Amino acid sequence: MRIELERRADSSPLFSLLSPLIAFGLTVFFGAIMFALLGKDPMEALYSFFIEPLFDIWSLHELMIKAAPLIMIAVGLTVCYRSNIWNIGAEGQFTVGAIVGSIVPVYFYEWSSPLLLPIMLVMGAVGGALYAGIPALLKNYFNTNEILTSLMLVYVAQLFLDWLVRGAWRNPQGFNFPQTREFVDAAMLPEMVSSGRAHYGFAIAILAAFVVWFMMRFTLKGFEVNVIGQSQRAGRFAGFSSRKMVWFCFLLSGGLAGLAGISEISGALGYLQPQISPGYGFTAIIVAFLGRLNPLGAIVSGLVLALTYIGGEGVQFTLGVSDKVTRVFQGMLLFFVLSCDTLILYKVRVIFAGKSSEGKAS
Repeated sequence: MRIELERRADSSPLFSLLSPLIAFGLTVFFGAIMFALLGKDPMEALYSFFIEPLFDIWSLHELMIKAAPLIMIAVGLTVCYRSNIWNIGAEGQFTVGAIVGSIVPVYFYEWSSPLLLPIMLVMGAVGGALYAGIPALLKNYFNTNEILTSLMLVYVAQLFLDWLVRGAWRNPQGFNFPQTREFVDAAMLPEMVSSGRAHYGFAIAILAAFVVWFMMRFTLKGFEVNVIGQSQRAGRFAGFSSRKMVWFCFLLSGGLAGLAGISEISGALGYLQPQISPGYGFTAIIVAFLGRLNPLGAIVSGLVLALTYIGGEGVQFTLGVSDKVTRVFQGMLLFFVLSCDTLILYKVRVIFAGKSSEGKAS
C-alpha cells in the first residue's frame, strides 16, 4: 500500500481563498483541546490568547513591535518562495543585520548625528543581504541545497553574536552582563505615537510590503519571479536566468531580514545581547504562507502571528501555562495551512497492490 498525491484538474477558487481562515479555525479548535488537556478552561484560555490583548493600548503597541520584523522578513520570503527558492535562514540574516548595523553605535558610541540612524539601517540591510549571498553562491556554483546551507548559517550567526557580546563588544561599564553599550538617542528609531513604545520599524515594514507588492504586480521582475517559480524551463525560453533569480531572491530577502534585525535593535532593545529574537526568522515562514505568498497578505498574517506572541505571554501569567504554548500554536497553524493547501490542490490516492481509491478530502 502506498499513498500518492494527484494534482486536481481544477482547484476550488473559494476554498483557495478560505484556506487561511480554515487553517486558523482548525488551530483554534485544536488549541482549545490542548488547553482542556492541560486542565485549563478552553474559552478563558482562548480569550486571554487572542481577544484580551486587543483591548489594551500597551498590548497594541507591543503587537506592532512584534509584527514589524515578522512582516518585513516575510515580505522577502514571499518573493523567494514564489520563485521556488527556499531561504530557511532568515533568522541568521536577521542576526547578522543587527550585528552589522550596530557597528557604528558600538564603536562610535558618543557620536550623535541625524545621519547615524540611516547609516545603521543601510548597513543592517547590506549585512543581511551579504550573509544571504553565501547560500546563493553555494547554490549557483556548487549546486548545494539552499535549505541546508541557509539553515546551518543561522547557528553560525547566533554563536557569533554570543561571542561578540560576551567578548569584544561587551560593555565595560555593564557590570559584566553580556550586552553592548546602550545606543545613544540618535541611534534609536523614534516612537510613532506618544502613548506607547511602537516605533517606525512598523511603518518601514508596511512600506516594504507595498513596494514589493508593486514590484510583483506591475514590473517585469515580478513577472520573471512568477514564471521561473512555475517553470524554470518556461523561464529559460523567455530568456530569464535562474542563476540571476537565485541571487536576486536571496539578496532581497536577506536585505529585508537584515533591515528587520537592525530595526528591532534600534527600535525595541537599544543594545545587542545574546538573544535578540524569539524566532522571528522561522515564524516569518508561517507568516509568508498564511499570507498566501502575497506581500500585502503578509501584513495581516504578520499581525496574527504577532498576536500569538502577545497572547502566549499573557496566558503564561494568567493561567500559568508553559511558554512553549506559543510555539505549539504557531506549529499547528503552519501544519494546517500546508495541509489545507495540499488537499485543495491535490487528490489523495491510496494504492493497494495495483488498485487505487481516491481520497475525497477537499
